[in-house]
Amino acid sequence: MLLSVRHMLICAGLSLSLAGAAYPGQAEARRDADKATHSVRKLSLRSAAAIVQDAETGEVLFDKNASSVTPIASITKLMTAMVVLDADLDLNEIITITSDDMDSLRGTHSRLKPGASLSRDELLRLALMASENRAAAALGRTYPGGIETFLRAMNYKAQMLGMTDTHFDDATGLSSGNVASAEDLAKMVRAAHRYELIRDYTTTTGHDVQVAGRHLAYHNTNRLVANDSWNIGLSKTGFTSDAGRCLVLQAELAGRQVIIVLLDSWGKLTRIGDANRIKVWLEANARPRGGSAHKAAREDSKVAPG
Repeated sequence: MLLSVRHMLICAGLSLSLAGAAYPGQAEARRDADKATHSVRKLSLRSAAAIVQDAETGEVLFDKNASSVTPIASITKLMTAMVVLDADLDLNEIITITSDDMDSLRGTHSRLKPGASLSRDELLRLALMASENRAAAALGRTYPGGIETFLRAMNYKAQMLGMTDTHFDDATGLSSGNVASAEDLAKMVRAAHRYELIRDYTTTTGHDVQVAGRHLAYHNTNRLVANDSWNIGLSKTGFTSDAGRCLVLQAELAGRQVIIVLLDSWGKLTRIGDANRIKVWLEANARPRGGSAHKAAREDSKVAPG
């Protein structure tokens, strides 16, 4: 009788062991799922305003103060480039920098001295990649009809893109009158990504030019474009004391094309840190499009922003 009971207990224990062995990852998967759901609710960004959006479907994956209107600094230069390219101007035309292109608002430095001559194409590259202010100013000044016509074209294109909270006062972003919301800038990024030249120039890590016999080396203002762990298709940074540090980009993350807008990040590396936090969050919490995890994140971000 004792042997029979012992035999039954041994068999029961063996059955439980085999059942556990049949589903070796079940408990771990459940723990990971619980952890993923928890981490979705804990995404915290230091930027004052932000939006993360699926570039193909328009689904908002995360937002924080996304409708707040704020200065956007050199993010402006994406619109500058689109308006120049829309006009189908000669990119090989040589443009000379003048005193009119100098920054009278903030006194920012530039290595493009008055008298320096570059092609419109090179000015576009420097404005987009290195955020060269005099390059952007010269692009606006030499637009057919002059800078006033150029600004009207910028604001008209913003309206056509549905950027209802956006206004442009200059071609560089130095003016605090250049304002937009994160929601609007996501629309601008999506539109700018359609331009091959903008994609190429905003993701170039560096470029050398010859100006008046001098060799000048320029570098991309977004260090992430040189990071092999990122697959960035478009990028633009911005900074003024009014706007804080800003970053917009479109990248492939967690198997989808994603638009990221980060505005008013005051720490020197905060916008880069926020971009990396979003990358980790998306990769750790990948869900089918329309999944509930990202919807929960949106609800949380509205209740307790970043």
